[in-house]
Amino acid sequence: MQLTGIHHLTAITADAPGNNRFYTETLGLRRVKKTVNQDDTSAYHLFFADGAGSPGTDITFFDWPVARESRGTHSISRTGLRVAEASLDYWAGRLRDRGVDVGQITTLDGRPSLDVEDPEGQRLRLVAAPEGNSVAWEKSPVPAEHQIRGLGPITISVPDLGPTEAVLTQVMNMRKSRDYPSPDGEGQVHVFEMGEGGAAAELHVAVQPGLPVARQGAGAVHHVAFRVPDKQALTEWTSRVSGFRVPNSGEVERYYFRSLYFREPGGNLFEIATDEPGFDVDEPRETMGEGLSLPPFLEPKRAQIEAGLKPLA
Repeated sequence: MQLTGIHHLTAITADAPGNNRFYTETLGLRRVKKTVNQDDTSAYHLFFADGAGSPGTDITFFDWPVARESRGTHSISRTGLRVAEASLDYWAGRLRDRGVDVGQITTLDGRPSLDVEDPEGQRLRLVAAPEGNSVAWEKSPVPAEHQIRGLGPITISVPDLGPTEAVLTQVMNMRKSRDYPSPDGEGQVHVFEMGEGGAAAELHVAVQPGLPVARQGAGAVHHVAFRVPDKQALTEWTSRVSGFRVPNSGEVERYYFRSLYFREPGGNLFEIATDEPGFDVDEPRETMGEGLSLPPFLEPKRAQIEAGLKPLA
């Protein structure tokens, strides 16, 4: 049994309109789904991805009226976004022109990289690693050759490697491949691979016992999801996780994919999610993300839900 890579990453915003503008107008991603948090229908759940909403390309946000996060360990601390190597200079210039907090292009773990923060302090890293089958979005303000190709690597912070490594390797069948010094000078980063490996299928674990415990808020990551192809594969993973006596959610139907949730020993929330059926299950691919989509069980409450949501424009 193998996970095949990063499926999606879900973060927190307290400013849905500003978040929508940044990820579509500045980063040039396509909003492929405008829906609500199925467990809190007062909150948007916005999905930004490539032109087709391909698995492994979407960064998503819950819109909650919360204060900024307090950074520290026990957290998902950096989200990699893959681009062509020749695109990093383009991105550095584009982002600086828009007043975005941008670092310097450096080589990290053998890959040219550029650290970025969105307006709420969401920590992103543009990584020269264009592998994967992303689909360009023809309406993006970013030229096709420079568009973001997908997620990965994802970095988590824990105070102690041992328990987390045991779950990653023994339960989740990841392979530990290498390590490198943390770029912030706080500890070592250990690289774990899934499936065929590569940036789209790597989880980087930063061991940082000297940091305080993080507190989630705007600018934080809520969870990271890993890919499996279909429901049968998810059922097998559910049995495996339960067989190791890891507390978990059981299978949850999210309509656009099916999911399993559990926490690794460092406290970070993991999800295993299916590639199928995808974001065009309930609306045409050409127009998906433009209107408010609701799964069938929420459709009877559409008027009530819409009345509670702020306009994005």
